[in-house]
Amino acid sequence: MTATPRRGTPAPALRSRPPSAPAEKDRTESNVRMAMTLEEAPWLGWLLVKALMRFAFMVANNLVAIPSYICYVIILQPLRVLDSKRFWYIEGIMYKWLLGMVASWGWYAGYTVMEWGEDIKAVSKDEAVMLVNHQATGDVCTLMMCLQDKGLVVAQMMWLMDHIFKYTNFGIVSLVHGDFFIRQGRSYRDQQLLLLKKHLENNYRSRDRKWIVLFPEGGFLRKRRETSQAFAKKNNLPFLTNVTLPRSGATKIILNALVAQQKNGSPAGGDAKELDSKSKGLQWIIDTTIAYPKAEPIDIQTWILGYRKPTVTHVHYRPFSLTVFPCERPQPLATTLQRIFPIKDVPLETDDLTTWLYQRFVEKEDLLSHFYETGAFPPSKGHKEAVSREMTLSNMWIFLIQSFAFLSGYMWLLFW
Repeated sequence: MTATPRRGTPAPALRSRPPSAPAEKDRTESNVRMAMTLEEAPWLGWLLVKALMRFAFMVANNLVAIPSYICYVIILQPLRVLDSKRFWYIEGIMYKWLLGMVASWGWYAGYTVMEWGEDIKAVSKDEAVMLVNHQATGDVCTLMMCLQDKGLVVAQMMWLMDHIFKYTNFGIVSLVHGDFFIRQGRSYRDQQLLLLKKHLENNYRSRDRKWIVLFPEGGFLRKRRETSQAFAKKNNLPFLTNVTLPRSGATKIILNALVAQQKNGSPAGGDAKELDSKSKGLQWIIDTTIAYPKAEPIDIQTWILGYRKPTVTHVHYRPFSLTVFPCERPQPLATTLQRIFPIKDVPLETDDLTTWLYQRFVEKEDLLSHFYETGAFPPSKGHKEAVSREMTLSNMWIFLIQSFAFLSGYMWLLFW
């Protein structure tokens, strides 16, 4: 006879076996996660120790390097009165060393730079403006690194940066050097542009500055993208995802103040009248595009603590010449990657200059799209392959400037 289950008793085949399968799976996954966590524990522990060591060294580095810089500037004030040009040359060298120390933090964490496009060392002695896309605070550190081997560019450079940097540990150095802190926001815009014009007139040529770093987007990509796209849609402008539409105010002020353009036999623009016989005024606009693998930018915290795995940041350069060619017809825009723009072809009126800048950032969008799809920037016109150059820092040079900073700190401590 076949036993019949009593009422209310489930059939054997329907007992708790099916519910136990997910439970066993959960236990298995939990064991795997626990095993992975145990395996990663030493690596995570070392990462934490390394980050703390890096942070401690960075603090010590700042505590000796920045006060030493300030002390040297103070005792050199008599030289500033007697020979201003030599004073600012010495100050610029110390400024370059300080930026080299910041660059070394990323260098030893494995955050290196690969350069593409034109070799801008060829124009390092000329006056230039760098138009740079802006994704994160690490963009500034990246530029500090990749410009170290470009002669005296860093020493003679003026940065335009957000006013918040004024309140960082490096703010006092930037104030002394003559960098300009710009406050963002529509309510401040007109006032800030007037202050920028006055700042250039008072500090650019008097301190023998050559290059200016400008982020025309006015903020980080992640913060401005949505607003920029809404503005583009409303005004029938290009829809961009890898960059945002730039603002032209600061660029217009810089060009009007620094370009030595001859009109009716006399120089035009800002303090161009103060140019000496050897100066040609602003000669280059360098379209600089920064790209991070997988579009994951590096921030300043990562640069300092080094908790992200080593990565290569890619920087692409395109110089636009502002030199006047009175006897030569400039080449069409589409014929070369290093495009030549006589000053008469670079519009200085607000609307036209804005359109010109939009075109440059549309080109940046295309460059970045190509990079994210292929892992490389497109080749120059007439070349089958793009050529890249690995930017390197000298370990011996880093050791020497760090040693000088700590010895100076010790010397000033004994002096006081």
